[in-house]
Amino acid sequence: MKPDYDIIVIGAGPAGAEAAIKATALGLSVLVLDEARAAGGLVYRAPDADVTSAEPEGDALRARLAVCGADIAFDHRVWHVAQVAAPDGQPPRFEIAAVGPQGLVQAQAAALIVATGVVERFYPRPGWTLPGVIGLGAATVMLKSQRLLPGKRVVVAGPGPLAPLVANLIIRGGGKVAALIDPNPLGAWFAAMPGVARRPGLMAQGSTWLARLVVKGVPAYRGWDVRRIDGTDGVETVTVGPVDAKWRPVAGAHEKTITADAVCLGYGLTPAAEIYRLLGAEERHDGAAGGWVPVLDAGRRTSIGRLYGAGDGAGLEGAAAAPLTGRIAALSAALDLGRLDTDAHRREQDAATHELSRAARFGRAMSRLIAPKPTAMERVPDDTIVCRCEDVTAGALRAEVAAGAREINAVKAATRCGMGPCGGRMCADAMAATIECAGVPFAEIGRLTARTPLRPVPLDSLTGSFEYSDIPLPDKLDT
Repeated sequence: MKPDYDIIVIGAGPAGAEAAIKATALGLSVLVLDEARAAGGLVYRAPDADVTSAEPEGDALRARLAVCGADIAFDHRVWHVAQVAAPDGQPPRFEIAAVGPQGLVQAQAAALIVATGVVERFYPRPGWTLPGVIGLGAATVMLKSQRLLPGKRVVVAGPGPLAPLVANLIIRGGGKVAALIDPNPLGAWFAAMPGVARRPGLMAQGSTWLARLVVKGVPAYRGWDVRRIDGTDGVETVTVGPVDAKWRPVAGAHEKTITADAVCLGYGLTPAAEIYRLLGAEERHDGAAGGWVPVLDAGRRTSIGRLYGAGDGAGLEGAAAAPLTGRIAALSAALDLGRLDTDAHRREQDAATHELSRAARFGRAMSRLIAPKPTAMERVPDDTIVCRCEDVTAGALRAEVAAGAREINAVKAATRCGMGPCGGRMCADAMAATIECAGVPFAEIGRLTARTPLRPVPLDSLTGSFEYSDIPLPDKLDT
């Protein structure tokens, strides 16, 4: 790794990898950083060394990235990003700090492409902290990269296409799916059909997933949601029941208790937008795009010069659209850095934008299915833990709102919700939803302030190994 580059790309999923491939083809020096051991992101998660890959798309992506000429740093966690002054009146440069196998590393670049992907959205349910309850995204990683089953008899719950995918991966791995739970009624899926039909290949794949579940006798409960999860030392039963169009439990409706030893649970995806926020880029809230997203122009530029957004981390558009957003970001960076002329940029961007408009229709249709419904937190019992890091309950959040706290950072300061190692990634959406359900207008709630470290890192990776006796201390002062 060199200390200086034209472009740094954070994230090596479909968007980040394509951005790096295009930028290097245009003659730019590029550094790519990713926490994973190989490129692919969540959708093309690379298998472990002793597991055979079953995804040719992911293998092809990794092969193209490996030979494109970019410097690639896998197993590197970016924990800080900043703008620093540049010499000779040049625009500020971007500086990243990351922790990898060799410890702390730093690098600078004239431009930064953020392709950080998504994080899971959780709406807590009683018992969700029991061993055996994992997120749908985490289950996808476990099943794809390690071929490990989350349990022997698993309830899979959540809106959108990720739940059927996880259910199919469990069955493929030899496990049993006790039930598929979807808070969306079947009508919501029919409403998404016009966008889904634009990608017949993906539509056929989804139909195959659902057909396999039917053949395997997996009961599907649409318009239902998890009410609670029970067990002593782990998951034993899952109680589910009908919900209304806003994912609120239907009072007095029949409930069903399902025997299971694991639950894969999630309520959609939200963009991993912390870097934009940390740098001060302008944001907007778009529920259909997953929540808070950076404001982008047609060239994927943010409000900060030479900072670009690509992939689902800048707004949910799906795996088919992600590489095109990365390509457009790379083209804009090359133009802004004076490495691509205006005519060539216009031709290539117009072609990529046209293709993107078609590719994104499926992803946008799916993102509307999983769009956040804050009312899903409305009837969660007060004693349900929302923040797992700090053991903050839904009741504690409601009490602070009733006492006058309305903005999310004020509630965070009063309760410590979001102050733990996850930095609010597991609880921020649920906290905001709880505040909104308590009667606070959404416009007043805001979003959590981004802070360094962006991800948890070991302290000794930043400070090095030392003994306190090594620290020089001044002589004692006379008193």
